[in-house]
Amino acid sequence: MSTRSAGGACVMARFSSAVRRLALGWLAAAAVAAGMPALAQQRPGFGLDAVIAKAKALADAPYVAPVSNLPDVFSKMQFADYQKMQPRADRFAWMEYKTPFKLAFYHQGMQFNTPVRISEIVDGVAREIPYDSGRFDFADLHFDREATAKLGWAGFRVVYPVNRPDKLDEVMSVLGASYFRVIGKGQIYGLSGRGLAIDTGLPIAEEFPAFREFWLRRPRPKERHLTFYALMDSVRASGAYEFTLTPGADAVLGVKARIFLRQGAAPTTLGIAPLTSMFLYGPQQPSPTPNFRPAIHDSNGLSVRLSTGEWIWRPLVNPPMVAISDIPAENPKGFGLLQRGRDFSRYEDLKDRYDLRPSAWIEPTNDWGKGNVRLVEIPTADETNDNIVALWVPGSMPAPGEPMRFDYRMHWTMDEPALMTGGLSHVWQTMRATGEIYQSNLIRAGDGTLAFLIDFKGPSLRKLPPEARPEAVVGANDNVEIVGSELQPNPAIRGWRLSYRIRIRNPALSSDLTASLKLGERTLTETWRFRLPPAPTATDREAYLNRFKAME
Repeated sequence: MSTRSAGGACVMARFSSAVRRLALGWLAAAAVAAGMPALAQQRPGFGLDAVIAKAKALADAPYVAPVSNLPDVFSKMQFADYQKMQPRADRFAWMEYKTPFKLAFYHQGMQFNTPVRISEIVDGVAREIPYDSGRFDFADLHFDREATAKLGWAGFRVVYPVNRPDKLDEVMSVLGASYFRVIGKGQIYGLSGRGLAIDTGLPIAEEFPAFREFWLRRPRPKERHLTFYALMDSVRASGAYEFTLTPGADAVLGVKARIFLRQGAAPTTLGIAPLTSMFLYGPQQPSPTPNFRPAIHDSNGLSVRLSTGEWIWRPLVNPPMVAISDIPAENPKGFGLLQRGRDFSRYEDLKDRYDLRPSAWIEPTNDWGKGNVRLVEIPTADETNDNIVALWVPGSMPAPGEPMRFDYRMHWTMDEPALMTGGLSHVWQTMRATGEIYQSNLIRAGDGTLAFLIDFKGPSLRKLPPEARPEAVVGANDNVEIVGSELQPNPAIRGWRLSYRIRIRNPALSSDLTASLKLGERTLTETWRFRLPPAPTATDREAYLNRFKAME
């Protein structure tokens, strides 16, 4: 793994925060009924091949930036007013059909200043759904209704009766650049997915590809999945996407992505299947100021399943400077940003309910080749900014005009232990504390070290015979002195707790720690990897702020 500081990702943080908090964060919590993930069967007529042809034509031509069509009353609209423009439930698309899926739309306004074309596919034929202001309730907003005549959709939402047969719940939201969110039963919106990331986290301006057009296949009455297609465009890349949404206790989104690079300046990095989330603080990095909430985060760790069978758990941090960590992963079996720990007592937040926010797991379904799972961590002072990105970076890129093919399934779940296979145990929690020892008078005293307490639990540990005692395998890079470690049973969780005390030799350098449990030659747990980012120098801070100001 490697770390470097960068300023370019601040644009991503501000942009994704605007998309997420100002446009999606206020949406009502939704849920989805039980169902198994399934990719739609191809039908005659309009399909992915047609979108691929459009994407290829875009890539072969110079990029044309969309032009805003918003009058001032909409472009200068404040969030509170944008929020008032709600879709009318009686005017959802497909209300007159027996399909359980219905569509609602987002109105243009604020930064959503260019229209997105949306069509429906019926019997293989795609027909545009024309913009209709009558589909919205504008509440007490006052403006000339003629001002909306030439506007359009900003995005769409999918609704589905998942909690009760008589209630439509929102299960997917698509709005802003290539961002989208999906939720399963009993979940509320948290982290976001994206179609593609370009140059994320680098000390150069990040590029944000955007979905320009959608085609949704109207489901038949008994179908329990929704398939839609998306055309993506950007300065240096275009793409065609097929999405198949299957609502359920866990929502599953099947994705087929076909990406083309344009002639000219190639991206430094492409981010495949990117996930965007937020981590402010938690037990692995406690809050620097008193707060009644023990943790504030949409995700608390990156999980990676390598093709070798190894599982890696990387707890997230809120670093002092932008940091990038790479995990080599040829043909990865999966990766995701997870929210481990569902007890309300871990968060104590009645308003934001972080305990109900889903994890997102990416499961590739074709060969992706050589590359890295990349984690980008960005400093944030509050929970309104998305500051975490996970994505897969290809080791090489084809010539312009040649398609890259990435197929995967996205699982949106609150049952994180079920994602692991092979009977391994997982990291239940990571806690950071001041190292301490027992004195002869039995009073604990700090010993000047930094301590990590790692709780492991799961089937491999639960099934151990009473006399079995696992061995802790701990490690660190040269910047870390391991002072001591202790492994003891944790009967409260039917697992084991590893206490791990260290000293950092040079705070200006990053420190990497690893730990796992074994029994003989048998691996019992995933590998815990933790990174302590370097403390920034005054020069680092000044350079970081200068890059930030230059990009405003």
